[in-house]
Amino acid sequence: MSDHEKTTVYLDPDDYRRLKSLARSRDAKAAQLVREAVAEYVVRHAPRQQAKSLGRFSSGRTDIGERAEDLLDGMGRDR
Repeated sequence: MSDHEKTTVYLDPDDYRRLKSLARSRDAKAAQLVREAVAEYVVRHAPRQQAKSLGRFSSGRTDIGERAEDLLDGMGRDR
């Protein structure tokens, strides 16, 4: 049993022929190319979720934008 969900997709006959030809040239199955295409589409078009904690807390500081370089100076260096 595979780890994929099954669905039916109706394609334009010309698109289906091109898909099959591309699959043959890549030595792959048409279904694999469809899965890859859907995965790319979802990444490109799905709404991006932000971390729930983003913007939830306040440092109380009002100068972070102006002093960012000073505040980050030395960060990442071994002590």
